[in-house]
Amino acid sequence: MTRNRTLHNVASVVGIGHTDWPADYTRVRGGEKPFDSYGYGAVALKRALDDACMKAADIDGLVVSHMAYERAGELYGISPRWGSTAGAIDAVMQACMAIQSGLAEVVALVYGNDQRSAKVQYGGPAAMGGDMMLSYVYYAPWGMTSQGALYALMHQRYMALHGATSADLGQVAVAQRAWAINNPAAVMKKPLTLEDYLAAEFVAEPLRLFDYCMINDGGVAIIIAEAERAAQITSRQVPIVSVGRADMNEEATSLRPRLIDFYHPAHQLAAKQVYDMAGLGPGDMDGVLIYDSFSCHVIYALEGFGFCNIGEAGAFMRETGIGPGGRLPVNSHGGHLSESYMQGWAHQLEAVRRLRGESPGPQYDRCRHVQYISDVGGKVASIIYGAAR
Repeated sequence: MTRNRTLHNVASVVGIGHTDWPADYTRVRGGEKPFDSYGYGAVALKRALDDACMKAADIDGLVVSHMAYERAGELYGISPRWGSTAGAIDAVMQACMAIQSGLAEVVALVYGNDQRSAKVQYGGPAAMGGDMMLSYVYYAPWGMTSQGALYALMHQRYMALHGATSADLGQVAVAQRAWAINNPAAVMKKPLTLEDYLAAEFVAEPLRLFDYCMINDGGVAIIIAEAERAAQITSRQVPIVSVGRADMNEEATSLRPRLIDFYHPAHQLAAKQVYDMAGLGPGDMDGVLIYDSFSCHVIYALEGFGFCNIGEAGAFMRETGIGPGGRLPVNSHGGHLSESYMQGWAHQLEAVRRLRGESPGPQYDRCRHVQYISDVGGKVASIIYGAAR
């Protein structure tokens, strides 16, 4: 289970950048289209390079998301000797693997997505997809044409098994909104109480409006460098301490890994990898960032990675506190529900900011380790980031 031990502390984040999500959200709502995906990525990349005091010519590796790799490199003035396309967590892992193998030394990860202005549909009769990540579209003839419907089925079963309540789930949305209020980058900043949450309409019962992520345009960029090179670039490098991943592909298109197991077998395998590599455990984390296209992801991940027992996330969140002032900050930027839906990319930025002591929310003394967890499409992955040095 420790075969990827060589990735321990092999690379660090040296620069981050993102677009102005609230401003662009307002502009798109007004009928404008500020950028396409490449344009959003370009703005974010320029800001990440500035943050690292680097130039495009210093980059020799490139990973992009929602764009064509060759075209992105051409537009951004980067001629990498290695490159790829990947989602957020796989992009970080691939960068570490490329650096460890000598294929690259400084890798730019760039995400750009004009999903809102392009009117991309992730659900409904015109839902894009049909691949494994969107396998729910196979069930359209029976009326299930959205990820919301899938997660509603999951959480109905979870509530029946464990006696969980709507108020348990509501803690996630309320806590994340409380974090977002102090975050200038957050789109959703109106205060949200548990009473507000429970009064909101169901979209797909038991999921309410506030359990759903928003859909908005934007871009994110992250610069990752080999550890020794990173120390030369900046005094604020954030080490990538460990990574882990486990897939659940058996009967994936039948949705079994999600509907029956809540991802837990893969959670446990990925947890063993990421914690063994770091020599740490869930009790050592000073913050947790969880992919939250729907609020129930947070419950499943907290349980699956051992922060609490299976079926006890509701009580754990009440007793521990996951919002400002709580003992375990969870999605301390507001997450997909309130900050911005950047498909996991903005969570990496928050990990870096919190470890640098730059997060806009309340700071915590001696923040040493922040963990990111993603469980999407039956694939579970995790990264532990270490304190800036």
